[in-house]
Amino acid sequence: MEPFISLQNQVINLDGKDFDAVALRIFRLQAEFNPVYKSFIGYLGFEPKSVSSIEQIPFLPIELYKSQKVVTGVWKPEHVFSSSGTGQSGSSKHFIQRLKYYEKISQKTFEHFYGSPDRYHILALLPSYLERKGSSLVHMVNHFIKVSGSKYSDFYHSGYQRLTKQLLRLNSDQDRLVMLWGVSFALLELAERCPIDLSEVIIIETGGMKGQRDEIIREELHAKLQEAFNCRQIQSEYGMAELTSQAYAVGGQFYTPPWMKILIRDISAPFDNFPSGRVGGINIIDLANIHSCAFIETQDLGKISECGGFEVLGRIDNSDVRGCNLLWEHGNNRRID
Repeated sequence: MEPFISLQNQVINLDGKDFDAVALRIFRLQAEFNPVYKSFIGYLGFEPKSVSSIEQIPFLPIELYKSQKVVTGVWKPEHVFSSSGTGQSGSSKHFIQRLKYYEKISQKTFEHFYGSPDRYHILALLPSYLERKGSSLVHMVNHFIKVSGSKYSDFYHSGYQRLTKQLLRLNSDQDRLVMLWGVSFALLELAERCPIDLSEVIIIETGGMKGQRDEIIREELHAKLQEAFNCRQIQSEYGMAELTSQAYAVGGQFYTPPWMKILIRDISAPFDNFPSGRVGGINIIDLANIHSCAFIETQDLGKISECGGFEVLGRIDNSDVRGCNLLWEHGNNRRID
């Protein structure tokens, strides 16, 4: 579809001030050409032409990605990302029209927070993700590893000896920073088995014990990692298989790229939005999801702060425990993939 190319360019170059206009344009496109979303809106009795603000847009329940092919337009997917499928109702599927577009969005999101990947040695400790196919996280980090151009950037498995040796070797590198991505249970095992000084390393945890260990609250996890690695701060990534974009947390709160926005809904009245400071269900507008659905109602609990960041506080009761996150009692980060 011709509108795709124009919208992709608008999304990638969005600076924030045109967000609402682009969001409404994508909404009208998806309300007409996305069969699942169109049916959902019809069941609700919404008239797309009557929607004049992003607050009025209906959000598609994320569970429908498990049972429906959520796509806008007619095209052949180049790839399909899937969630881990740890919930009882199976895994979600996100059909990707072009992998280069996904990679471009992911890289631009990364650069929004950290600058160019070629500033880093990127080491990834994601054993549970590497064990299966269809992980968007593995694809994204693998792309970062490639474009970093470092011969030391790579995936690392359990055992940790090779990873520890590499971290110690690179910790004093004056030319590049070191970035370590890790799933929570693997980072915790590394901390317990090989506590080393990583005070100069940027550590990004993507969440999840994957049934490997008992779930702990995010603050406790970060405290253990900070003590073991002699670092002041652990950073986090919030992403899921159903999204194209990611949010990153530096200092406890997540922030989004310019084409992504978080709204908080009233769980008892899901078409009403809460102001900052109120806890409710997280709705996500990811304008990069042009080819699927840009308006997703998640089963995460959270709140928006006065400064514009947001927190993820757990899961809504009785929702599926999915992905790498499972259920954290309080204050979890998020990577459902």
